[in-house]
Amino acid sequence: MRVIWGNQKSGQKLKSGERMESTELIKYFSKDLFIEKLNAKSKNESLIELANLFVKTKLVLNKEIFLQMLNKREILGSTGIGKGVAIPHGRTTAANDVRIAFGKSIDGIEFDAIDKKPVHLIFMVVAPPHEENNRYLPILGKLVEVLSESKNRKKLVKAETFEDFINVFSGAN
Repeated sequence: MRVIWGNQKSGQKLKSGERMESTELIKYFSKDLFIEKLNAKSKNESLIELANLFVKTKLVLNKEIFLQMLNKREILGSTGIGKGVAIPHGRTTAANDVRIAFGKSIDGIEFDAIDKKPVHLIFMVVAPPHEENNRYLPILGKLVEVLSESKNRKKLVKAETFEDFINVFSGAN
């Protein structure tokens, strides 16, 4: 998979051929958006638990609008992409920037994943409706690319701290 990336620092639009590195994903994560062990036992509970992180950190201004968007997205098709991973995502007026929350389920959550297996790693990606540098889709693409590698998924399942989690993205290709 080839991911196209814009030069965020200079404010330029996407340039064809630029490639996003996995280390660039790190700036979209934060310790405030990290749950090492989700309490959720269902898909809906996991969406609420992760959405609460965005609200608590004021990255999402309206929880109801945000959850409504996430649920509408799930109706279109599950964001459970298989191999124990789900990436609920969307654009909403309730968000003020592109950010990624992460939660890990030890027991696994039924998420209507395409492979019908429980989900252990949930990455929630949110973006405003319009963003100058158009980072949302390249971020989703790079995230899928990193998670497609078995070694990265195994490391994420074993990660016990935010630092362990970030180290996976530091070492991914």
